Amino acid sequence: MSNARDGFDAVGVVVDWLDACRARQLDVLVELYDDAATIECCEGGNFRGRVEIARYWWPKLAKPTFRAFEIDALLTEAGGVCLDYRGYDGKPVRTHFRFNETGRIQHTECAPVRKAA
Repeated sequence: MSNARDGFDAVGVVVDWLDACRARQLDVLVELYDDAATIECCEGGNFRGRVEIARYWWPKLAKPTFRAFEIDALLTEAGGVCLDYRGYDGKPVRTHFRFNETGRIQHTECAPVRKAA
């Protein structure tokens, strides 16, 4: 999703997010978020602001499993980007990203991806 009117590429930000996760670069990852960003995490709970976001991501980046952070699907959607990928534990996850006007991540919400019966 190239967002020329706002001056940023939302899909590019999500790719940078994945690259930071794969490289286990917590400082780079946290810098992609707005100062007041929120995460609604898959395991329950919310994290707000960069300090809490770093606290959420640090243990996940410390010991990712094989295939962690591989892309399954990356799609634009109204208001942001939807990413299906392999979480830090190798399980399928869907995350919806919303951005502020400068291209920083404002909000993420994730949920496990369940296969149809």
